[in-house]
Amino acid sequence: MPDIFDRPIPRENTCSVKFDARKAVFGCEDVIPLWVADMDFAAPEAVTRALEQRARHPVYGYTLFPESLYSSITDWFQSRHGWAIEREWMLMAPGVVPSLHAAALAFAGEGEGVIIQPPVYPPFFSSVQKTGRVVIENPLEQVDGRYQMNLEHLEACASRDDARVLLLCSPHNPVGRVWNESELAAVLAIARRHNLLVLSDEIHCDLIYPDKPAHRMLARLAAENDALVTAIAPSKTFNMPGLGLSALVVPNAKHRKALKAVFDAMHMNQCNPFSVAGFEAGYRHGGQWLDQLMVYLQDNRDYVIDYVRQHLPAVRVAEPEGTYLLWLDCRALDMEDAELKRFFVDQAGVGMNPGITFGGPGSGFMRMNIGCPRRVLETALAQICQAMATLPG
Repeated sequence: MPDIFDRPIPRENTCSVKFDARKAVFGCEDVIPLWVADMDFAAPEAVTRALEQRARHPVYGYTLFPESLYSSITDWFQSRHGWAIEREWMLMAPGVVPSLHAAALAFAGEGEGVIIQPPVYPPFFSSVQKTGRVVIENPLEQVDGRYQMNLEHLEACASRDDARVLLLCSPHNPVGRVWNESELAAVLAIARRHNLLVLSDEIHCDLIYPDKPAHRMLARLAAENDALVTAIAPSKTFNMPGLGLSALVVPNAKHRKALKAVFDAMHMNQCNPFSVAGFEAGYRHGGQWLDQLMVYLQDNRDYVIDYVRQHLPAVRVAEPEGTYLLWLDCRALDMEDAELKRFFVDQAGVGMNPGITFGGPGSGFMRMNIGCPRRVLETALAQICQAMATLPG
């Protein structure tokens, strides 16, 4: 396991949400934070060097998106994913979450429907609700402990007169599925039949475990006239979500114009010079770091799963195919969701994301972030084991 990921990096008092918001989120600071989805690893050295170099120029004025930024995107996705992106298809965005809101505003009218597939990342809900659109839920289903899409139900959702947009999470947060080609092809076929625009959030596309099948970009399966927007970013890939920059790949000129109009209306078209520097450096020089990261995360994943199965029989966990997130099924503990969160915080001293925040199907689950040094997971799991030993029965 590479030493660069074993090395602890103190994050307290850096305005880190993951660490410095513990008191507000969990009610105490003495809790191991395995929640919000950023990792405790240093970004690739090339990213830090690029930021330092930009900082040495003492003027931080309004900044353009350089052509080299766009070419870093096209080069990365061609080499890593076999996806040829045309320059004109790209629209820079202030982040994937604002892009979800923009898609709801651009492609669904007030009171019209947007399909989501819970349990899913909470902003999928809020981007619909806070823009005055209607959430249409197409819940994932578990078959033999593995999540899959309910395509028959998705067809029924898409056939509704008010359905306009599908927000697809690929790979899926929090369940860790990497959708296969047949699943993605079925989604596209349903969208075609019902004139549905698909926004595919593929922010985790690079975080695929080496022992699992490769991620398939939905756009590689799409036909020329499919209504498709792909959201991408290096933020999860290279652990720099605080830089707040992403890109939308939108082959249809009319759809690009609609999204741009939303961003322009909110005056969100200016960029941060440090975001540009970090974004490009990651895609240009972060490949070797990423490959090492995924080996380390796979070892972390296997360690946690083995520990849970051996020492925590009341908890079930499916092996994720992508992301650095584990979806823990704690329903056998027979606790209400608030009680479950308090148990892990108060009794185990571990802070995780309650599954209920990912929608009703997440009730009784907890999401664990394994993007941290192994020793942190060892301590957290030992504390959970000790806490569970105190439970009756």
